[in-house]
Amino acid sequence: MIVVTIPETVQGTGPILMLNMLKFADRRLYMEEYLPAFNRVMDLLGLEAKVNLVSNVLASIVAEQGEDWDAIAIIEYASAEAFLTVAQSDAYRDIAEPLRLAALTNLKLYMTRRFTL
Repeated sequence: MIVVTIPETVQGTGPILMLNMLKFADRRLYMEEYLPAFNRVMDLLGLEAKVNLVSNVLASIVAEQGEDWDAIAIIEYASAEAFLTVAQSDAYRDIAEPLRLAALTNLKLYMTRRFTL
């Protein structure tokens, strides 16, 4: 189990976007079992997450040698605290996390926030 915390450097309030970089062990398990389990957890916690993008990675253009991802997903949460509530919940740990661990061989998460150009 990974302990999820929010660094003190995360400032401000409002929506955050989580960039998920995914390497599959079993894509079917992720799509057909983990994602519905994640949605159940969100319902149990009374929270919402908006899927902004799910996309297959076609090629690594600028990456470390051997760094290889199958897909990315960008998920929007109402706040950093909402993400933390999900990530630290017993419901996520019991229902969704075991499926995520079985479905992925590697995962990176980056917390981001939109800014205006």
